[in-house]
Amino acid sequence: MDFAKARDFMVESQVRPSDVTDTRIIRAMRTLPRERFVPAAKRTLAYGDLDLEVAPGRTLMRPRALAKLIQALAPKANERALEIAGATGYGAAVLAACCEDVIALDPDPDLSFAARAALESCGAINVRTVSTAAADGWADDAPYDVILLNGSAEFVPDAWLAQLAPGGRLGVIVRQGAAGAARIYTRADDAVAYRSAFDAAPPVAPGLSKPPAFAF
Repeated sequence: MDFAKARDFMVESQVRPSDVTDTRIIRAMRTLPRERFVPAAKRTLAYGDLDLEVAPGRTLMRPRALAKLIQALAPKANERALEIAGATGYGAAVLAACCEDVIALDPDPDLSFAARAALESCGAINVRTVSTAAADGWADDAPYDVILLNGSAEFVPDAWLAQLAPGGRLGVIVRQGAAGAARIYTRADDAVAYRSAFDAAPPVAPGLSKPPAFAF
């Protein structure tokens, strides 16, 4: 398979038609070897328009949704970012093309190990991988200018909002049943507000489902 040609096709058929105009995101997606972030048996699917499973119950967000979410966060070159539930690290690699440094957090230590290897193979030297529960965020290096969830959540943990710097933005796709919408939360002084950015419904990331409601 010609992966370079597949990357170009992904950008031209999925990313750019989705109103993604940030040249840093387009350049990163055109050059990053996404197939290195995917198990060998699924590499021919690496550039498909789908949420691609990379481990049981774990996916990489489809390229168009990831690109739109990063663009909506408007990351700056001097900012620090946290990617949550990033699985094998592709989202962190794209984010790293837009920020000064990135923490890539995943609750699965095996996926964090795989992410570290894939990121190193791509020369993403400004990304560090850590492993803990997704809902906890990563307080050790907080606050962050940008926080991104790779996947969706049925609720937004308070820890993520607390770890935003003044002016910081959190991008999270909130699922309500089968539907989902990307929200961009912004911290201003002690207040946090959000706006809706676009519709998407990737799988819920681990630990971010609401407990089932008790019914009499």
